[in-house]
Amino acid sequence: MLKDLFNKKKNYGTVKKINIESDIKPNIPSGMWTKCDGCHSIIYHEDLVKNKYVCTNCNHHFRLKAHDRVKLFFDDNSFEEFDKDLSTRNPLDFEGYQKKLEDAKKRTKSREAVVTGTGLVNGIRVCAGIMDSFFMMGSMGTVVGEKLTRMIEFAIKHKLPVIIFTTSGGARMQEGIFSLMQMAKVSAALAKHSEEGLLYITVLTDPTTGGITASFAMEGDVILSEPNALIGFAGRRVIENTIKETLPDDFQKAEFLLDKGFVDKIVNREELRTCVYKILRLHEVNRYE
Repeated sequence: MLKDLFNKKKNYGTVKKINIESDIKPNIPSGMWTKCDGCHSIIYHEDLVKNKYVCTNCNHHFRLKAHDRVKLFFDDNSFEEFDKDLSTRNPLDFEGYQKKLEDAKKRTKSREAVVTGTGLVNGIRVCAGIMDSFFMMGSMGTVVGEKLTRMIEFAIKHKLPVIIFTTSGGARMQEGIFSLMQMAKVSAALAKHSEEGLLYITVLTDPTTGGITASFAMEGDVILSEPNALIGFAGRRVIENTIKETLPDDFQKAEFLLDKGFVDKIVNREELRTCVYKILRLHEVNRYE
């Protein structure tokens, strides 16, 4: 029948099935690319490093470890660290605290959430404290307060300006009242520094919150900030629940604080060294001989 003519099928050839989900994956070395938290673009890591860890697309300033900031800000090989081996104990026998400390030490290659010392800024000698948000979120414990206080006392003795780069989640809860005492301790040292007529500059970086903001972060003679840094005391939700109002979208951002007079100037990381140097010269701080 006619239908049989069309039912006869011929095998003209075979098509091999290809598995497109191959087990072979491209070999991309770990750490070659970095995703920006601001614009979510993928950045070649070497380009990011060359640009001082600032996004080449949206100007987002990545958070820095303390030792990375030292390398970027001070004259080459000029930084001399204080109290490098000073580390905290567990004053309240807080469960799990010691392990957190050890993990943070391995992750940051620092013994605490602040690095202190002296360094040169275009030949001008300064005392500096550089906080590290990668070490337990930059929380302020007894050693953080002690290292900053010793650094300020050195500055008083040698008549040097002080620069503190702040970044912190606030007081360290594992140390309780011992942590909160550091706010007054550092502030008292800075008061003596001020009485000597010496210059204190703070550089606020993301994030600067809690007890740090309530004390030495906002006590600078000149207060600078990196762009879009989170700066505040209590959390946004806590404030909104307290005052029963919705806060502006840019609330607690550096630009908002600049508009309200809490920050003197917002400075891009690329321009920070030059800006600080100009402030030092304006205040007649001489070059180190």
